[in-house]
Amino acid sequence: MGERTTYPSGTFCWVELATSDSGGAKAFYSALLGWETDDAPTGTGTYTMARVGPNAVAGLYERTDGAPPGWMSYVSVDDADATVKRAAELGATVLYPAFDVMEAGRMAVLQDPTGAVLALWQPRATIGATLVNDPGALALNQLTTTDPEVAQRFYRELFGWTIKSTGTEDQPYWGLYNGDSLNGGMMLLPAEAGAPSHWLVYFTASDLDAAVARVPELNGTVLTPPLSIESGRIALAMDPQGAAFALFEGDVDL
Repeated sequence: MGERTTYPSGTFCWVELATSDSGGAKAFYSALLGWETDDAPTGTGTYTMARVGPNAVAGLYERTDGAPPGWMSYVSVDDADATVKRAAELGATVLYPAFDVMEAGRMAVLQDPTGAVLALWQPRATIGATLVNDPGALALNQLTTTDPEVAQRFYRELFGWTIKSTGTEDQPYWGLYNGDSLNGGMMLLPAEAGAPSHWLVYFTASDLDAAVARVPELNGTVLTPPLSIESGRIALAMDPQGAAFALFEGDVDL
């Protein structure tokens, strides 16, 4: 099993959904991914913890700012304040400077120089997900960016990632490595797509065809049907509230 008790600095450690309908989102992902959910009051609303068995795999909350629903990817860091400072020096926009999340940890939110938003997490009582790669849990975080060259330079300098080309000239793709471990992926976002750079969250599915068939039954939308890649198969979908995510079936590094 892909259970975790710590994350090396620079590793993706958590994903979180900001949604327009927390009840609807809980029902959708619980039925699709086998989650059980626990609600906890916060000072401003309710935070929902999603679990697979006893392990935390993701979080979600209902947003009230009118912004569209979406998934946020978190990277574990040793020092959120120092990382924010370095990110700004490298051309990032600091959307939320580092702040404490009760006793759980310290976080910040950045927009990289190509426009993609991600969060930093300095763990204290909570490391983030205690299970990854297993069915229903996070499998991969993928940067889809309008400028791979700028993005590569930024993330190499900020997190020390090694970035390796794994695609072809016609379909460029890069693996993002933290040390020797595959930590994410990156692909070019064509200008004609008309979308901003973003991080896409992948969840593991034990049976991709069954999961894809279930998406419309649960009022979600299949954006890209199952597609074979070197390590398995993937599909892109959108939940009923409009947040995009991906599903992966294949080899995972537990």
